[in-house]
Amino acid sequence: MGSVAVTFRIMPEDADTDLDSIRTRVRSTLGSTLRDLREQPVAFGLRAILAVAIVGDASGGSDLLEQSLAAIPGVGSVETVDVTLV
Repeated sequence: MGSVAVTFRIMPEDADTDLDSIRTRVRSTLGSTLRDLREQPVAFGLRAILAVAIVGDASGGSDLLEQSLAAIPGVGSVETVDVTLV
């Protein structure tokens, strides 16, 4: 099977949440699958973190990663916004 690039939008609990600590935890959670990590303005000072990870398309790995990201302290929600075949 092939690999897919999965883009996750990670929303903090509120605009005052420390994004640096969330980014650090995202890096450790995604490990070697992480390919890109950046911030995206949303509204009213709120910023989301976009993380791109490469996973196998047959393993269902994106669901497990999404659940792991949602468990990070300070994360309000995690959404898979794009899946692209690599």
